[in-house]
Amino acid sequence: MKKLLICIIAILAIGTASAQPVSPPEWTPPKWTPAQVVHLQALIDNIPAEGLADCQISSSFDINDAIAATAAAKQLAQIYLQGCLKGLERARWHIKSRDHLIDNDKLIRLALSRNELGPLFEAYKPQNPHYQALRSVLATESDPQKRAAIALNMERWRWMPLYLGETYLIVNAASFEVTLWKNHKKTGTWPVIVGKTKTPTPIFDTKVSEVILNPWWEIPSSIVAEGIGAMVRNRPATARRKGYVFQNGRYRQRPGPGNALGQMKLIMPNSYAVYLHDTPNKKLFANSVRTYSHGCVRVGDAIGFAKTLLASDRSGAEVDAILDERTTETLKIAKSIPIYIAYFTAEGIEEGGVTFYPDIYRRDGKISVQTASNRRYEPDGCYS
Repeated sequence: MKKLLICIIAILAIGTASAQPVSPPEWTPPKWTPAQVVHLQALIDNIPAEGLADCQISSSFDINDAIAATAAAKQLAQIYLQGCLKGLERARWHIKSRDHLIDNDKLIRLALSRNELGPLFEAYKPQNPHYQALRSVLATESDPQKRAAIALNMERWRWMPLYLGETYLIVNAASFEVTLWKNHKKTGTWPVIVGKTKTPTPIFDTKVSEVILNPWWEIPSSIVAEGIGAMVRNRPATARRKGYVFQNGRYRQRPGPGNALGQMKLIMPNSYAVYLHDTPNKKLFANSVRTYSHGCVRVGDAIGFAKTLLASDRSGAEVDAILDERTTETLKIAKSIPIYIAYFTAEGIEEGGVTFYPDIYRRDGKISVQTASNRRYEPDGCYS
């Protein structure tokens, strides 16, 4: 299966490298043995085990019909890679994927020539252990509501890119955590605070390229309008004490212990002006439901988190020295780290089982599973 994964990644890279359209040669179907057609039919019949019970694929084709078998195999590949749910929830998912560029025809031919149809479709599945754990629990779960929640979150994994990177970060807004992964093994977990229900943290992906220590806060106009602008104009002494200034036509907050971004901010370019940062209000991490921000993600033990991301570039002592100086400094991460801001209300546990999280943004619809924390929650105000 590892070789097929490498082939998928290579074909994906080649498919996006050429800017010039190439005229396809005349298409002829690959050769199928009767056993391979039977295997394909078994894979199609088994799609409910992948949480794909609502997907429709025709498996009623003649055992000698190579064209129909190939068409069905391509359909199966497509739903393994991208799922089949549409609608508003899918539209809210702004994590980019190039999986639609994978040359499934080429890979199916390769798999048939090697008699590796099974390994190919295993390689099409999300490789993160959370997906594998969800799949295992789906096989034995009898509660219809829980089954639906598990299937929906398996679908969300299919909306993620098949190749996430060797090292990557996932923020799960529903579990209030950010996790660091290396070769699909979780190497670190930190608690986070996410957006209020009125200002939810968006779902998107980008790359973390730098860490700013002792950052200035560039105050968004929406937050300025909530009172900071009036404070700077009408109570300048109070504004100065809090670090608020008006410079070059914009409202800002100086670095310092009361800065809304705390001592650390990640540079992660995106169109939402959302990023991960520290916070001076550490006590909020004691709450089980942490929806307090205007959309940004506040990280618990943010300095430890930053040191982990910078471990290959800067020592912990160097980071501490910069923080002690209280001067703003930007530290580059040698190799940018992909980060996925996602939303999973059911998460597989590597040891077995599933944890269900409160559907804080009401995105699961009627299938939302009641949890101990799935109550009405009205957060206090927040800074970012």
